[in-house]
Amino acid sequence: MITNPINWLMGLFSLDLGIDLGTANTLLYVRGKGIVIQEPSWVAIDKRSRRPLAIGAQAKEMLGRTPMNVIAIRPLRDGVISEFEITQAMLGYFIGRVHQQSVVPMPRPRVVIGIPSGATEVEKRAVFDAAMSAGAREVYLIDEPMAASLGAGLPLAEVQGTMIVDIGGGTTEVAISSMGGIVVSRSLRVAGDEMDQDIINYIRNKYNILIGEKMAEQTKMEIGSAFPLESEKTMSVRGRNLVTGLPEQIEISSIEMREALSNSIQVIIDTIKDALDEAPPEIGSDLLDTGICMAGGSSLLQGFQKRLASELRMHVWLAEDPMTCVARGAGIVLEDLDRFRHLLVDVDRPKQRSG
Repeated sequence: MITNPINWLMGLFSLDLGIDLGTANTLLYVRGKGIVIQEPSWVAIDKRSRRPLAIGAQAKEMLGRTPMNVIAIRPLRDGVISEFEITQAMLGYFIGRVHQQSVVPMPRPRVVIGIPSGATEVEKRAVFDAAMSAGAREVYLIDEPMAASLGAGLPLAEVQGTMIVDIGGGTTEVAISSMGGIVVSRSLRVAGDEMDQDIINYIRNKYNILIGEKMAEQTKMEIGSAFPLESEKTMSVRGRNLVTGLPEQIEISSIEMREALSNSIQVIIDTIKDALDEAPPEIGSDLLDTGICMAGGSSLLQGFQKRLASELRMHVWLAEDPMTCVARGAGIVLEDLDRFRHLLVDVDRPKQRSG
């Protein structure tokens, strides 16, 4: 029985979406088309009215340059929603952009969204409600490590054990899987954001210079590393001198950045070791053959793969296009919901629009 014929009709012409609602970036996968949106999870809002003025790359560009009445924020922190209404507006904007070329006046897509495996019931419900409020007619949630495993092409259905380490902006997800289910998992709220903060703190403490989030991220991407480089690099960093209050530029090296990032990287490695320690011996034996797959944007940090392989004495490999694994995995689930339904996370769904 169709309870809402308008939603049902709009749903027929809407594009089903796999969504990686990340702390740093939001990616949308369209069934049959692949990744169509990959934008920073930033929203510029009017301070008084809380009305969004810019979303995505345009909002991130405004960071640190906005007038007094405008602020650029990230509505997600540590992989979960911290600003519900702004997340809803951002999702609605991206869903609308995907449907720009279609004839649907009110898109009502089915969506599969990746969430941190350590998310609480309240956090899961917030993601579900935000997607429904943004215009989805059906919302399904999947643990990010499972989505990343699917996106990376790991053989989840097989008896042989596999392992994924998904290092994003807000969380690091570690999961050991076998026979279509998670055997051991860890969700750690130390990832790319924490590394950026480490760089800010290091430069402030060592040089008395305060740099912004954008400069910290740029420094991490250009000269940050987890393992000694064949040829060490240097980079000019600009910030405000905390003593004089004036703008200043300094030269820093990749060796210093490795020192700055060492604590966060060690916490991630220790978490991976804990997960391996908890895995049954048979699966541990499998992992010597299958290795450890790295996914997520922060796994691209220079030398991270070598550092892990060196510390764990195992084969460590980088997924193809690691930044898009979660969104592609959510898209794979969309392609065959019945087959992958056992991977979906249970959440109370009293208001699905499908009728």
